[in-house]
Amino acid sequence: MIGALIALSLVVGALIGAVGIGGILLVPGLVLLGQLGIHQASATALFTFLFTGIASTWLFARRGSLDVRASAWVCAGAVLSSFAGAYVNSLTNALVLARIIGTVIALAGLNVLFPLRRPVVSGESRGGPALLLGVGAAAGFGSGLTGAGGPLFSVPIMLGLGFPPLMTIGVSQLLQVISAVSGTLGNLAYGSVDFRVALWITPFELIGVAVGVTIAHRANVTQLRRAAGWLCVVSGAFILLRGV
Repeated sequence: MIGALIALSLVVGALIGAVGIGGILLVPGLVLLGQLGIHQASATALFTFLFTGIASTWLFARRGSLDVRASAWVCAGAVLSSFAGAYVNSLTNALVLARIIGTVIALAGLNVLFPLRRPVVSGESRGGPALLLGVGAAAGFGSGLTGAGGPLFSVPIMLGLGFPPLMTIGVSQLLQVISAVSGTLGNLAYGSVDFRVALWITPFELIGVAVGVTIAHRANVTQLRRAAGWLCVVSGAFILLRGV
């Protein structure tokens, strides 16, 4: 089980670094392989994303792929909403929460596989503050509620709105830090984090992140995005069936 959890952590880190999403896969992994309850699994996963977010943000900034303006507005929208999401998580029945998470995973995967085709947003029209704040608020709340990390929500939303993929992934990395801090504060107040498990898996996630960021800048990320989408669909369906 430990070996499988380590392998999953490497994959999750690589997907976070390469396409911005993939963190949601850690929640079912902690439930099935780490034997954690759904509340503790989502809280523990979100805590580890603080460190993967810091690492991936630094790596993207070094490569000049971080849009500071857009990131600032998206993160501002996520600050309070992540805490609110964690609070709602603590009030939600475990079975209901599992169904919510399963549904979110599956729908996010479908959205990645079959995104809405829209004109690419570029230049000075990269989205006004209100739009970016809205993206951050939605992503932050979803992150706190599910423990998935903000990128699971911000990446599909921004791609659907027509933002450039590499810019979208860069913004998602900094958002990951903000939503993880805010959501974890909520979890520490209302939930629980298994720091022992987090200590084991975080180093392997960081190794995966370094590999993923390199892939994002050197390879065609379309295939990786599709792989992440299918993983989300399969994992979400499995959690829903398990809940039923």
